[in-house]
Amino acid sequence: MSAPVIILGVTGSIAAYKAADLASLLVKGGAEVHVVMTAKACEFITPLTLQTLSRNPVVTSARDAQSGWKPGHIELADRATLLLIAPASANTIAELAYGLASHPLTEIALATLAPVLIAPAMNGKMWAHPATLANVATLKARGVQFIDPVEGELACGYQGLGKLAPVADIAQRALELVRA
Repeated sequence: MSAPVIILGVTGSIAAYKAADLASLLVKGGAEVHVVMTAKACEFITPLTLQTLSRNPVVTSARDAQSGWKPGHIELADRATLLLIAPASANTIAELAYGLASHPLTEIALATLAPVLIAPAMNGKMWAHPATLANVATLKARGVQFIDPVEGELACGYQGLGKLAPVADIAQRALELVRA
């Protein structure tokens, strides 16, 4: 049996550095991991780190996704057993809710038939904002699953709800979904 293919989307959040541990845990768990990073994510962690840990090239632009005649985002979308976005910023959640496709991660999200699992990370006020809550509700109504953020000290200095769920919990949930 071939390894499940997890597309790990990493977005612009200070928690992006935790994607390194997440990619490593997913690979150790037997998944084939392909990382897709937004431009903002690249401001927090380098693609080289995630390439090394995932053992696959990292997609940061449409050019990176292209490997043959088939558009790269379609090829990855077709191969995916699971699309996991962790951390997911408020901006990316909004893009997904509105069906926008301005970069490879949102293009893959629109093109895949695989289950989608999102682990948000953001300032607590952003997480509690009515727009974010409406976007999450829209995505849940479409069958997208979430691992909600947890309480804790946030990078902005506040205490509250918005911290990325523990990486081990995210990895466990993702691996359970691909084995179901």
